[in-house]
Amino acid sequence: MSSPHLRQHLVDLLRGGGAHVTFEDAVADLAPEARGRRPAGLPYSAWEQLEHMRLAQLDILEFSRSAQHQSPPWPEGYWPEGPAPPGGAWEKSVEAFHRDNRAMQELVLDPQRDLLAPFPWGDGQTLLREALLVADHNAYHLGQLLVIRRLLGVWG
Repeated sequence: MSSPHLRQHLVDLLRGGGAHVTFEDAVADLAPEARGRRPAGLPYSAWEQLEHMRLAQLDILEFSRSAQHQSPPWPEGYWPEGPAPPGGAWEKSVEAFHRDNRAMQELVLDPQRDLLAPFPWGDGQTLLREALLVADHNAYHLGQLLVIRRLLGVWG
């Protein structure tokens, strides 16, 4: 059985903050016209980073929940079709990101789930590994999102 302290540390990591900017701060107050702009020299917009984070997190969450989950094709299934969000998509993506992140936290907090036991499906992955993967992936792309915002002149 996994320690409740370890579970709480993982939840704190999934929530973000600590040594990194929070997801909420990274996506807050970004003007709609800036969301789809790619800064000179960078291949991604803020929308592309946000939607990639959401899609990857959802894939990892669903993999952690079910052997029946089928991951989307790589790479096209993990990125939006264009640099700018269609109407209302930014807000929906932010809401879905929060919902899926909370769902991953709930999996981690579930005392019936052994963090260290390999899933009966996959190649030896554990809930611990998948939770760390979500946190690591999100931190990496939040950093990219901040670089995009700085290059657009809309961050600190």
